[in-house]
Amino acid sequence: MSTPHRTDTTGEAEPVRLRTAGPADAAAITAVFLASRTAALPYLPRLYSDEETLGFFEHVVLPSCTVWVAEQGEGEQTRIVGFAALDKTVLDHLYLHPDVRRRGIGTALLETVRQASPEELSLHCFQRNTDARAFYERHGFTAGEFNDGSRNEENEPDVTYHWTAR
Repeated sequence: MSTPHRTDTTGEAEPVRLRTAGPADAAAITAVFLASRTAALPYLPRLYSDEETLGFFEHVVLPSCTVWVAEQGEGEQTRIVGFAALDKTVLDHLYLHPDVRRRGIGTALLETVRQASPEELSLHCFQRNTDARAFYERHGFTAGEFNDGSRNEENEPDVTYHWTAR
């Protein structure tokens, strides 16, 4: 797998490392999730406090899914800039911090997920999240079932995407 790079303001590329997440990453994963949803999905209602969201990642996502993080920097300057969570063949989460979008990090995370589920994947995406929908479609996912929002807490219309190995 190639290592994605981010170009900083000085023009130098900053490498991104992918690794399996652990319990100690819950706060950083939560921060990425909250920042990403605020920037990309401002129309969604805020259903839970930051503390409740942290609890969700600590007690539900990290114990029940395989989670990978993308990180940049070295030593004390290391920061998590994205993550993906896989539950069997369902991609439950793929989020990037807003300041690192469109730099290959999401693609690298998705390829890591595909290595773990090489035959098939599915995911739910909000219908209004046109950037995410375009991303998944560029990566070979096809839209399947459209829903009126009754299956998610936000009551926001969504679509199920599917990918199968060819």
